Order: sequence, then structure tokens, then C-alpha cells
Amino acid sequence: MMASSQTAEPAKKVEPLLSTQEIGGTSPLGAVTMHQTINPKSPAMTETEFQLGTKIYFERCAGCHGVLRKGATGKPLTPNITLEKGSDYLHTFIYYGSAQGMPNWGTSGTLSKDEVDIMVKYIQHEPPQPPEMGMKEVLATWKLLVDPHKRPTKKMNDLDISNLFSVTLRDAGKIALIDGASKKIVKILDTGYAVHISRMSKSGRYLYVIGRDAKIVLIDLWMTTPTPVAEIKVGLEARSVETSKFKGYEDRYAIAGAYWPPQYVLMDGDTLKPLRIVGTRGMTSDTEEYHPEPRVAAIVSSNFRPEFLVNAKETGMVHMVDYSDLENLKVTMIKTPRFLHDGGFESTGRYFMDAANASDKIAVIDTKEDKLAAIVEVGKTPHPGRGANFIHPKFGPVWATSHLGDETISMIGTDPVKHKATAWKVVGTLKGAGGGSLFIKSHPKSTHLWVDAALNPDEKISQSIAVFDIKNLDNGFKVLPIAEWAALGKGVKRVLQPEYNKAGDEVWFSVWSAANEESAIVVVDDKTLKLKAVIKDKALVTPTGKFNVYNTQHDVY
Repeated sequence: MMASSQTAEPAKKVEPLLSTQEIGGTSPLGAVTMHQTINPKSPAMTETEFQLGTKIYFERCAGCHGVLRKGATGKPLTPNITLEKGSDYLHTFIYYGSAQGMPNWGTSGTLSKDEVDIMVKYIQHEPPQPPEMGMKEVLATWKLLVDPHKRPTKKMNDLDISNLFSVTLRDAGKIALIDGASKKIVKILDTGYAVHISRMSKSGRYLYVIGRDAKIVLIDLWMTTPTPVAEIKVGLEARSVETSKFKGYEDRYAIAGAYWPPQYVLMDGDTLKPLRIVGTRGMTSDTEEYHPEPRVAAIVSSNFRPEFLVNAKETGMVHMVDYSDLENLKVTMIKTPRFLHDGGFESTGRYFMDAANASDKIAVIDTKEDKLAAIVEVGKTPHPGRGANFIHPKFGPVWATSHLGDETISMIGTDPVKHKATAWKVVGTLKGAGGGSLFIKSHPKSTHLWVDAALNPDEKISQSIAVFDIKNLDNGFKVLPIAEWAALGKGVKRVLQPEYNKAGDEVWFSVWSAANEESAIVVVDDKTLKLKAVIKDKALVTPTGKFNVYNTQHDVY
């Protein structure tokens, strides 16, 4: 958040370059009561001002700067730094923002002058610490809604579950289950605050949905109508959930990681009953300094061992959690660059391509040998989602990532056997439509590469999609006007997260407007690049992530 002071007077209302609310997301911790520690060196604050500052911080800032303000995507905001900078400097920076990604909270009208003044004082005080949650507290949130013995022993509906889409309705706290063939909404289900992702059990029967409030809802897709059968809160704020995939352990365990408290919880796969809780606090991978808040970001399940790979964001440590013996739990720690976020497997499912986004690197982790295979320098702030696997005309199998901080797409060679010379190296860089990309996607049956730019400040870019012909990458990209095809009314209409259907012959896009404005899902024919369908419904409130059951179940991307 630190940068040189700006002195120009505010002119017209402008949109921030990148909103931390959108990158890091709002935090449910804003509603949690926290203790105020009085620092005599800090500007005086009333209790009312402090509580408002806490609410604003967790709604706007915590996603990037961290619960304890130690920094991650955003810079640290601890009092030793902010007190030295002084109130005038902090006011200017919060009000005007910076070209490095700090939103202009004042000139954009997001915060009033009084609210900016409160935040100037708030970040000069000691960060309040939210309450911890141990096994007693986690277990108290667990609800078994339908006992496994009372669930069906076979599929009781005629749904084509493998081509079902679980669609995040972010601001509604719900998901929509949409049939991939008919494009009809099968069911709207209540889940939790700001739903983040959906994950499938190995069998394809159970759908796990986690929201930013750390609430997990387990949905049984075999029932006559898909129905929640269990729920739990693994903390106060979270992002990730995954299930066991290794042979012999299919569907047996689930795991979820929390942003706060910094920990992960292992659970029974079919009931969500908590079994073990493991904290992530520890030393950073580079300077080996203690960090009190290593938030758990992406979690993936190994195909080669009974292990979960757990990203501890702030420390840069990947926890390889062996779930074969929970009583005598073994965790292998792999050092990678710091600020781990998202990532996915390359095409063989052996190597995890792990984005350390604030370090501008991809860590390559060998899940068969349990070791770091390589570190690859890429563009500015990689944000691949799961990334995209395809066959490059010259370099063979590659995995690609787009970036939040620039318009490039980095392609990394992923074949250490037949293409050893180019394995774990950037073999080529494409120029996309613009920075602010959140997701990139391809499919084994497709010859196209799709790249969004949902957070780009230019609405012509954020409301469209760039598509490359993999066989002719040098020809650049075509632009498809996805938001225009949706034919919506007013609204931001950010286009994001390409997701293929099971067959790999059509791609679904979210057209994401505000909660009080119309949104939609646009379906494009992957072969012709022409509009195939537009899904609209009043229930489709802020659709963001879409997860095809088959592709999610089998790590197809």
C-alpha cells in the first residue's frame, strides 16, 4: 500500500485500476467482535470509529493485506510502518490510490472523506486479532443433515450428473446446478457467504461447496433432487476444499483450508465430521522468519500418493499431507517462493504447477517424488486458476498461465521425457488483450486457448474474451464480445472464467454484474466461435465460477 505521495486535487470520479475487493475479496471477519489495543503513539480513535474501521478493513483490504496486516498481494500495514509514514501521507494514498494496484478509494466514491479519515487512523493502531477456532469450536458447527445410512445406494434421478455445472452465485450465498445439455437450472441451493469454489468427490457423487465464511456444504447428487447432507465451518474465513483421490481412498476424506485461523481441517468425506486440525503458522521459506498468519490458499489431491498438497500462502511452504494414517499424521514440507495462491496439474497429473503470484513465479512440484522440481519465472502476478494444458506445435505439452499484472500469457514446457531441453522453462510468451486476467482455459479435445481479463480497467477488454488458435499461436487472438452477446442492461458486466462442458465442444462464460443488476451465462461453440446460448434468470445473481462435474472430478483443464 506504500507509494510516493500524490498532491493533485480530485477531479472526476474514476474507477480503480484493480480493486482489492475483487482480487482479495470481502472478508466475513468484518462482523466478528475484536478487541482494540490502545497504542499511545497512534491517533486517538473512539470505539465506534474503531469498529467501523475494522468493518471497512475486512470488507475492502484484508484480502490483499492480510488479517494481521502482515501483507501478501498488498504491502504490510503494521504500525511500525504506518506510524512512520504519517497521517497526511496515508490519507493521500488511500484517497487517490496508485498505479501499482491500490484502488483510489476516495476519488472513486467508494469511501467517504470521513471513512478515509477513519482508515488513516485505524491502520496506525495495532491490528486486532480475531478469535481462534480449535476442535471444540469447529465440531460445534458440524451438522449431519442426512445420515449416510439413510442416503440412496444408487443414483435416484435421471440427471446427467457428469455434464452438470455447479455455478457460484457469489453475492447471493448460493449455487445454481445447471444441466449442461438443456441449459436449464436444476436447483438453486443455499450454501454460504461469498461462495468461492465447488469440488467433486472422486466418484462424482458428492459436491463440496465452500464460501468465504469457511462454511462447507456437502451435496449428494444421487438423491432424487440434489440435496445438502452435511455442513461445517472450518474457521472464520476460507477459500479451499478438496477430497481424497488416491486409489483405495476415493471419497474417504475431505480437507479444507482457512484464511483465519491459519489452519486446515481433515474430515470424513461423506459426513464432514472433523478428524484433525493442523496449524500453518511457522517460518517463511526465504528468510525463515516467523509468520503468524500463513493463510491456506489452493489445495489439490495427489494422484500418485495418499496426499493433499496444501498451499500456505504467506510462508511459501507447501504441506504434503499424508492421509494414510491420521493418528500418526505425516506432513512433508516443500519450500517454494512465497505468496502461494492457485494452480493446477500439467497434463499427466504428476506435476503441480503452483503460482506464487506476488513473487511472479510458478513452482513445479513433483507429486510422485514429493519434491520441488523447478521454479519458473513468469509475468507479473500470475493468476492461472487451474491453468491450461495443450500441445504446442513446436514444444509439445505445455501448461499456460495468464497474469493479473500484465497482458502476457506464459507457456511452460511440461514434458521432461520427450522434450527434456524445454521442460520447466517458458517456451513462449503470448500477448493477450490486457492485464487483469483471472482465468485461462483449454481442453484436450479443443484447439483453442481462452483468456479472460475480467479486472482490466478498460470495459471493452473486461467485457470480452480473447481466444487463440493453438495451431497458429503467432497469429494472435480473436476478440469475442461476450457481454454484448448477453444483451444485458446496465452494469459492470465483467466476463470471466471460461469453463468447458464434458464433451469439450462448448465453453461457458460468466457475465458478472453487481448484485442488483442483471447477469448471465454465455455459451459459445468451441469449433465455430459463435454464440450458442445465453442463460438468464433472476436467480443468477453475480455468477462467477462454474465447475463442470466431469472436468472438476478428473482435473481436465
